[in-house]
Amino acid sequence: MNWVGLSTLTFREVGRFFSVYRQTVIPGLISSILYILIFGFTLERRISSIDGIPYTLFIIPGLIMMNTLSNATSNSSSSMLQMKLLGQLPDILQAPLSSFEISLAYIIGGMVRGTVNGVLILLVGVGLSDMTVAQPLATIGFIMLVSWAFSSIGLILGQMAESWDQLATMQNFFLTPLSFLGGIFYSIKMLPEWAQGASFFNPIYYMINGLRYTILGVSDSNPSTSFIIAIIMTIGFSVVAIMLMENGKKIKQ
Repeated sequence: MNWVGLSTLTFREVGRFFSVYRQTVIPGLISSILYILIFGFTLERRISSIDGIPYTLFIIPGLIMMNTLSNATSNSSSSMLQMKLLGQLPDILQAPLSSFEISLAYIIGGMVRGTVNGVLILLVGVGLSDMTVAQPLATIGFIMLVSWAFSSIGLILGQMAESWDQLATMQNFFLTPLSFLGGIFYSIKMLPEWAQGASFFNPIYYMINGLRYTILGVSDSNPSTSFIIAIIMTIGFSVVAIMLMENGKKIKQ
C-alpha cells in the first residue's frame, strides 16, 4: 500500500467538499429543517403517531438517510466526472497508486461527506424535537456503513457517465425516487398490500428502516435484514467500483 499517496488523495477529496461547505453541507441542513417544520409539525396534527412514535420524530431518520446517501453518492460521482471532463484524471492514473488505492480514496471522501451530513442532521433533529437516540454508536456506525455503500455507487456512476446530464439522469431517475418511496414520510403498513410488497425490493427502504431502528427502536421490517443488506451493498459495490477502475472502463480510453 502506498499510504502517503492514499492519504494525500483522500485528504484532497475530503478537503474538496469542506472548502465549498456552502454547497455541500448547508443546503442539506436547510432542506431538512424545512421538511421537519413543514411536513413534521404540520402533518402531526393529522397523523399524531406511527407505531407509537410522534410523526415528527418518525420522519427524522428518513431525512437523515436521504441526505446521507445523496451526499455520499454526489461527492464521489461529481469528483470523478469532473476529473474526467477537465482532463486531470490521467495525472492520477499515472501516479504510483493502484486502482484499489485510488478507488479507496474516492470512496472514503464520499463516506466522510455522507457521514458528516447525516450526523449534522441528526443533531438538528435532536435540537428541534428533543429526540432521544436509542443507540448512538449503532446509529453513527450505520450511517458510516451506508455512506460507504453509496459512495461506491457514486464512484461507479462517475466512471460510467460521460456528461453532467448523464450523471443527473442516473441520480434523478433512480436515486431520488427510490429515496422518497423508501418510507421517509410514512410506514409501509399504511400502504396497500401490493405497494408493501414492492417496497421490499427497494434497497433504500432497508437503509431507512435500519437507521430508524437504531434511533427510535422501531422498524417496519426485521432490523437484522437491514444491516445484512447494507453490508452486502457495501462489499458488492466497493468491489464493482474497484474492478471498473482496474479495467479502465471509460476512464483510460
